[in-house]
Amino acid sequence: MIAKSTETEFWLSVFAGAEAAATEYNMKLNIVGPETEEDYETQNQMVTETVEEGTEALIFSAIHYDKNAEAIDAAAQSGVKIVAIDSNVDSDAVSTYIGTDNYAAGQMAAQAALQRVEGELNVGIINYDISSANGQEREQGAVDALKESGRAEIVSVINTLAEAQQAQTDTDNLLEQHPEINVLLAFNEPTSVGAAMAIQERKCEDSIFLVGFDSNVASVDGLQDGSVDALIVQNPYAMGYLGVESAYKLLNGQGDELEKIVDTSTQIVDRENLYTIDSQKALFAFE
Repeated sequence: MIAKSTETEFWLSVFAGAEAAATEYNMKLNIVGPETEEDYETQNQMVTETVEEGTEALIFSAIHYDKNAEAIDAAAQSGVKIVAIDSNVDSDAVSTYIGTDNYAAGQMAAQAALQRVEGELNVGIINYDISSANGQEREQGAVDALKESGRAEIVSVINTLAEAQQAQTDTDNLLEQHPEINVLLAFNEPTSVGAAMAIQERKCEDSIFLVGFDSNVASVDGLQDGSVDALIVQNPYAMGYLGVESAYKLLNGQGDELEKIVDTSTQIVDRENLYTIDSQKALFAFE
């Protein structure tokens, strides 16, 4: 498995699911990933190295939809079976994609704000790497839903690093330049944490409604202290588990059983449903 990152709670949950499936199916699983979620070059190098090491199936989450494609095509030409999870790649070699319907998740983020904020919405969007397919799909889904509502203006869209401190700095700059913003949408775990930190620092929890993605201790704390108002929570454990299970089926001649796209569940968690059983299961990664 070549991930986009090995540090965030999201990816630790993916790995937990993958390792559970590897144990169940008696498969040898090696997990690697670059230090940052922008380093597609290292991902490509890792693809080449795994092929040289005799990898039979590769579970891959692409940092760059286009620039990871050549390495994946080359791996497939060497006989490696390809499963994509979380973020797809522009390659016909992908046997199945397992992850969130990102366009729908972006619409869900917009609806979370539209349903909970009265009056006109002045929206700032905080996205991560512009070359990541899932981030762009989330943004498009949110933009379409906001425009369709007739009561939302998209004030600014920024792209920042998938790193909390940089996302905080960029969010702070955004709010400084556009004090009219009353809604922020952040599209992955580090950008959500960084946006919440900026809101806390400015003490504007009551005037800005933040919808974030994914969960970790900081973002769940944010739900409780008011710096985060809603989270779009994916199912990373299922992505990891189903990724390995799909690899097993491909290696055992059961590829015709696989669907081309598998949509893992996504839900909205806010302060009203935070302590329900379903929300608690979604929020906290499997250890």
